[in-house]
Amino acid sequence: MFLAVDLPRREQFLTRLRTKLEAEERRPGWIGRSVRYRGRRAVRRVWRSATAVLRRLLLRYASAPPRPSEEAGADRRVIILLFSAWGMGGTIRTTLNLADYLAERYEVEIISVMRSRKDPFFGDFPPGVKVTALDDKRRGVARPALMALTRRLLRACPSVLVHPSERWAPWFSLWTDVRLVRKLRGRAGFLIATRPGLNLIAAQLSAPGLVTIGEEHMHLHHHARPLRKSMRRLYPKLDAFAVLTEGTRREYEAIVDGRVRLARIPNSVRDLGGRSADLDAKTVLAAGRLVAQKGFDYLIPAFAQVTAAHPDWRLRICGRGRLRERLQGMIEDHGLADVVTLAPPAEDMGVELEGASIFAMSSRFEGFPLLMLEAMSKGMAVVSFDCPTGPADLIDDHRNGILAAPRDVDALASGLLEMIEDAELRHRCGAAAAATARRYRMEAIGPLWDDFLREARAQRKVAG
Repeated sequence: MFLAVDLPRREQFLTRLRTKLEAEERRPGWIGRSVRYRGRRAVRRVWRSATAVLRRLLLRYASAPPRPSEEAGADRRVIILLFSAWGMGGTIRTTLNLADYLAERYEVEIISVMRSRKDPFFGDFPPGVKVTALDDKRRGVARPALMALTRRLLRACPSVLVHPSERWAPWFSLWTDVRLVRKLRGRAGFLIATRPGLNLIAAQLSAPGLVTIGEEHMHLHHHARPLRKSMRRLYPKLDAFAVLTEGTRREYEAIVDGRVRLARIPNSVRDLGGRSADLDAKTVLAAGRLVAQKGFDYLIPAFAQVTAAHPDWRLRICGRGRLRERLQGMIEDHGLADVVTLAPPAEDMGVELEGASIFAMSSRFEGFPLLMLEAMSKGMAVVSFDCPTGPADLIDDHRNGILAAPRDVDALASGLLEMIEDAELRHRCGAAAAATARRYRMEAIGPLWDDFLREARAQRKVAG
């Protein structure tokens, strides 16, 4: 026991303890760390307060009444918020398709959060559609000195408008916030947002001249829980909301609770031109970003089973992304280097589709798989995981394609082998797939948007 220690030893112990504590106080040890921790907490509180003030100021600035010049023809003006109009991806492709259709009868402008390349991935923008980037990240772009300085300072500050759980939040900044509210101040017409972070901004705007419309290009449970919590709180402030599938519509019914016009409008498929797919070609095609979502790590081992039975068949995967090296390693590990190719994104997807007979989709999840729909429009035989959401909305199993159990390599391999070994099934599914795709052409989907916009505006007038 400590009290039983003789006094000299006890004094020595206490002296050493005091010396150690004094040394700890003089250097940034646990006491210093405690002070720094309290300091960081104070800084975070100040930053949260400043963020809230900045957000209120920006939203108030954007909520100005519409300019007289904007009020005229407001029912024929559409503004679309898109993350990157110059990039690649299904949301971008379908948004450009919609803008092209609407431009025939509306004044259409796309506001792109960022731009990082000179030319759009999907080619020239639709005629008559104005496209503006809030943050042009290209090197060497000339800017006035004052603008360059302001941009540099504001880009160093995180966005106060976008939700921190938004997937692309790091690409937003106070610069994009300021640019966005300046673009929207005093505007009138329809404002269509295309992803959760942008939907939430639109919901908070309270701009009297804008009919706010949100879009869901995935499905509810794809999003992080904090994002879903904000959706439940803010989405009812939108005027209307569009989803791609019936299942997703049911998910959002509980969120908007009848307070928002809710409609299912699937993606449209563009006319790719050219000829139909060669259903006798011994090539399986897959395409998409080389990321986990697309599930190419399932497709490669599934094709290893195909190669064992049919060594004359080839797999071609078109895309780019951060998993390229890992996927190439999988190809080599399975001994497939001679039969599986990782190709760059196709400059002309229509031509790429024409050279294959089977389209394989191995995604972990989708929204509404536009590329698969384009493959079906070319008359390709499709083999797809029955993942959430979209494939089951398009494929009637063994009538216009084959659905395989999701994330099941053996099931995917079995579907591919069945389609390869049964030429009659392949040709029958290809013809039926082309017939299915015709129901999703813009001449069928476009009028749904015309009705939706008209109903959203009418509902806004009644509510106002």
